[in-house]
Amino acid sequence: MAGWYSLGVALFAAIGTFLFGFDTGIATTTIAHQSWIDYMNHPSNALTGAVVAVYIAGEAVGALGQTFIGDKLGRIRFMQLLCIIVTIGTTIQTASANIGMFLAGRAIAGVAVGGMVATVPIYLSEISAPDRRGLIGGISGCGISFGTMMSNWVGFACSYASYGPTQWRLPLGIQIPWGIIMFVGLATFMPDSPRQLLRNGKVDAARREFVRVRRDLKSHEVHEEFALMRAQIEFEMAREIKSYREVFALFGRRSMVSIVVQTMTSLTGVNVIQYYQTTLYRSLGIQQTTILALAGVYGTVAFVSNCITTRFLTDQWGRRKMILSGLLGLILIMIYAAVMQHVFQDTENRIGKGFAVLGIYLYVAWYYAMINSTTWLYGAEVLPIALRSKVMGLAAAGHFIVNVAVTEAGPSAFANIRENYYYVFVACTAIFLVVAYLYFPETRRKTLEEIALAFGDKVVFVNEGQVDREQAILTAEGDEGNRSDSKGDDKGLAVTSATSTSPSQGSSS
Repeated sequence: MAGWYSLGVALFAAIGTFLFGFDTGIATTTIAHQSWIDYMNHPSNALTGAVVAVYIAGEAVGALGQTFIGDKLGRIRFMQLLCIIVTIGTTIQTASANIGMFLAGRAIAGVAVGGMVATVPIYLSEISAPDRRGLIGGISGCGISFGTMMSNWVGFACSYASYGPTQWRLPLGIQIPWGIIMFVGLATFMPDSPRQLLRNGKVDAARREFVRVRRDLKSHEVHEEFALMRAQIEFEMAREIKSYREVFALFGRRSMVSIVVQTMTSLTGVNVIQYYQTTLYRSLGIQQTTILALAGVYGTVAFVSNCITTRFLTDQWGRRKMILSGLLGLILIMIYAAVMQHVFQDTENRIGKGFAVLGIYLYVAWYYAMINSTTWLYGAEVLPIALRSKVMGLAAAGHFIVNVAVTEAGPSAFANIRENYYYVFVACTAIFLVVAYLYFPETRRKTLEEIALAFGDKVVFVNEGQVDREQAILTAEGDEGNRSDSKGDDKGLAVTSATSTSPSQGSSS
């Protein structure tokens, strides 16, 4: 039952990353519709390019917004604010009367999803059990790939709609309800982060939320793990950090790993291939209708491979092995794809062109299987609580800024150096592989506090007296709840369940 509760919370939180994937992908098909081009009075290439540019700029602003206000508002309230913003942005896009209004909607929605994609992995990593954090936290990445898949298929389906605004307004309008749905979930049944509450000095609330989200633990395990978590967070918070210079002085390696894992992800070429896959298909002589269908298959391969490894590999095999094998595989696949396109794109060899398309599918399958969810989760879990919002915001902003550079260069690069653009990403990915091998430790099955030890930072241990005090507090709260006229809310049920188990049943290791 505990596992299903955590899974349900994770799936609901992943609405935020779904919106990121969908809104990112739907722009590609929207601006390709002749009905959109005519309605917007044939915008220039610069304005059409701005549809992507202002969106990514908004994402960077949203990620940086988490850096400045994420901790002040807390995880739940910050995500609620983003739900409001994304609803406004998607509504403006859907109702756009001109290109200026459309660009404004893109920028506003970008702010929201940029904040979401940086916050959801943090939130899920903070409420999940160490042995299931790869699954629960990895669902945020699956939300991105699901959004990408749905945007591709919706775009394909709407290509068959009759000429007119419905071709592009309907796909955009599909996004509007999801921000509202997520807001309601955040306001009702979704738990707050106990670690964030401890950071803000709300110990009693943190204790209640911890019992609520860790229903998998026996009584003594609850007390011991909460005491360890509290001691480590209070130790880290005691060293007040007033500037980014102190951030990198005290936690330099952990901060750089988080930033590097996000920034270098953009340099693997995934966004370029995703945005310009239709251009690549066209260069192989494939017809337009088939191109849109192939884009739908691309998204489906991404989602399915992402889900399989999140469920069966992340917690079982570990983050480090997945990142290293993922990067090595991408290097080999990109070399293969470049060779196939070089040999067959100017020929009439249909079988050869099929092998060239296979290179694109191998790339997306391997990237989403090994890298996508893993890097978003890893970038969040390696950070101490005092820096998690601040540095993760910087890391996500770096991801988006680098993304702008490589995607804006895409059309010119493919026109001038063609498939050789792959070799730029081969070189970048090779550098990333070396960095990851030297500096990325394993985090599998460790609590967020125990991860500090993997980076050489101090880990605080607790004695039986501290554990017993936590047990006494929870027992007292449970007895008081039983005497009161409780309405049986989730928190009361969780406390009663946790404290009814005998402490002699064991402790966590």
